Amino acid sequence: MTERTADILYKGQRVGVLYETPQGGTRFVYNPDVTETIACVLPVREREHAWPTGLHPFFQHLGPEGWLREKQARAGRVEDEDDFGLLLRYGQDCIGAVGVSAVQPLAAPLVAVDAETTAAAAGKRTVSGVQKKLLGFRQGDQYHPAEAEGPATHIAKYNDQTNATLVRNEYLTLRFARDVLGAKQVTEFETAFLAGIENLALVVKRFDRTDNGEKLRLEDFAQILARSRGRDFTGKYAGSYEEIAGAIREHSARPQIDVEQFFRRVVFCALIGNTHAHLKNFSLLETSRGLRLSPAYDLLNTLVHGGAYKTEFALSLCDDHVQTDRIDRRLIVAFGQAIGLPERAIKLALKELGDRVRRSQAIVPPAAEPADGFVHRYAEIVEGACQRILEE
Repeated sequence: MTERTADILYKGQRVGVLYETPQGGTRFVYNPDVTETIACVLPVREREHAWPTGLHPFFQHLGPEGWLREKQARAGRVEDEDDFGLLLRYGQDCIGAVGVSAVQPLAAPLVAVDAETTAAAAGKRTVSGVQKKLLGFRQGDQYHPAEAEGPATHIAKYNDQTNATLVRNEYLTLRFARDVLGAKQVTEFETAFLAGIENLALVVKRFDRTDNGEKLRLEDFAQILARSRGRDFTGKYAGSYEEIAGAIREHSARPQIDVEQFFRRVVFCALIGNTHAHLKNFSLLETSRGLRLSPAYDLLNTLVHGGAYKTEFALSLCDDHVQTDRIDRRLIVAFGQAIGLPERAIKLALKELGDRVRRSQAIVPPAAEPADGFVHRYAEIVEGACQRILEE
């Protein structure tokens, strides 16, 4: 079998080449004239970056998962496990500023037979993540699926076949997060329809694209820490919150501020019962002053869904894989100390979070909802966590 190669793009410009190796790995080589690093784990001072088995994790995590992976693999005539092949077909426009462009000719894709497949497989674009999602853009007061060319400034996220409340859950959680963490700390969002697509979506504005469509560097911590996705896509759970804090200190332009914000987000995830806060759900974003912790995204109360999700907190916390409903103030304070926060900063963060939780009306159950209704169950989980974590 001939080893494949790809041109690597950074903000649309060719900056290097990605090679498959005869030994089954990959090797990225910067072009001689490139002086700017394109990723934390690919510093330009080292001109070559090799990975012994499969695709390098930085590039691997650019690819799709779940529903979109299945749709794109089928439409693009690519094997589902072929990370390199999926990026050759769809990786020219990915999350962040790095793209992948095929050098060798590709087989013609299948013709899409429905609106969803057309939207999923349009052009050379993809987006990471498990949940069913499509790229889109806003024109006037209407959202449209992204096309092969043109804007792709939003991501539309949908319920899946096994969970009809994902959109409701994330919408509720983002409203609550906006109240508790602050509007600037949370991605912009609303519920809406994409033209031609039947179901209601949670539509989030991409913060890795400027208003005029320019690409901004964005790296999640599975990429920054070089964690392979794993055969069953569980590599994003192979890590700790302390490791993320350490990487923030190494790469952020304002490390102390960002570590404090990260601490608040971990506490918030514990408050809402979010067992999905893995390495890919925290990122560093390019700003005019360097890399900073990105706005929060992909926030869910997973405990409210019962057995649909695991109940263990996503990553190791204080060297322990703890049950989410067992996280208490003692553990949170120990975590804050472990990541280098002074005691006064920890106390202030917990006090401010508590004050904001009490003021928020986002998860107050509707008067007409029964006691076992969705928002009631959601609020009960948060109330229990607040008693364990926020009360002294």
